[in-house]
Amino acid sequence: MSAETQEFRAGYVAIVGEPNVGKSTLLNALLKQKISIVARKPQTTRQRVLGIYSNERAQVIFLDTPGLLKPKYLLHERMMRHAETALQDADVILVMTEVSRRAELPEAVDNIVLKKYGSKPLFLLINKVDTIDRREALPLIAEFAKGNVFQEIFPVSALKQENLEPLVATLIKRMPVHEPFYPTDIVSEQPERFFVAEFVREKIFEQFQEEIPYSTAVEVQEFKERKAGKTFISADIIVERDSQKGILIGKKGEALKKIGERARRDIEAFLDRPVFLELHVKVGEQWRESEKWLNRLGYKAD
Repeated sequence: MSAETQEFRAGYVAIVGEPNVGKSTLLNALLKQKISIVARKPQTTRQRVLGIYSNERAQVIFLDTPGLLKPKYLLHERMMRHAETALQDADVILVMTEVSRRAELPEAVDNIVLKKYGSKPLFLLINKVDTIDRREALPLIAEFAKGNVFQEIFPVSALKQENLEPLVATLIKRMPVHEPFYPTDIVSEQPERFFVAEFVREKIFEQFQEEIPYSTAVEVQEFKERKAGKTFISADIIVERDSQKGILIGKKGEALKKIGERARRDIEAFLDRPVFLELHVKVGEQWRESEKWLNRLGYKAD
């Protein structure tokens, strides 16, 4: 092995925190490509999403995790297992909070991250600093620094992509000397079907209020690439009740049509080719509590 190869660094970084602090926005900003769906509602991310940052001297594999929460459904239990697996795999853990939460970490971060994985390098990211006067961030940083829990503290704006370069540079220094785990020209290991389903689910979160988004899942049934013409994709949106099915379809199918139009634009941008997207709505009663449904939809226990 050459000296140049020996100096290459590669490792895993878990991004954890409460729901809706900006973990997925951060991952997309770091990779300069949208691979993790984003919505203003909490608990949008349900599975561990792996994003790969590579340059000529390092590979940092980011694990975007579901927001830490108290499980209410079997689905939530699976989500927390995904988060725990990411923490176990991580060489560095990024604990993410945001300025409006002040200098208090949620109980879940304390119980799950600090107590169980506190021996690992812990970095704190204080997100959304673009929403306050920069001088207000200084006492916040000082307050978090008091406990000597975090080896590094970064005030950042994931949305505005501020202060991310120093973060990446510091993370690279903390990665073990290792050859790349993945090809350096890819940004994720997930198949294209996964991202198609996620983009459809994101549009449901954007379009509907209250319980509807949380009661839905998306299952891609067909994905056919054609030598000529558009790639054909057929996907089912799974809901828990007939009443939810009616809401998602909407009057004369208008609501479902709008979901499809918006999702198709993101899917085409991601795949870099034209797509014909066909959506159907089906009922899977209490799928969030069904092991069979959860396994079928990819929310498997690790």
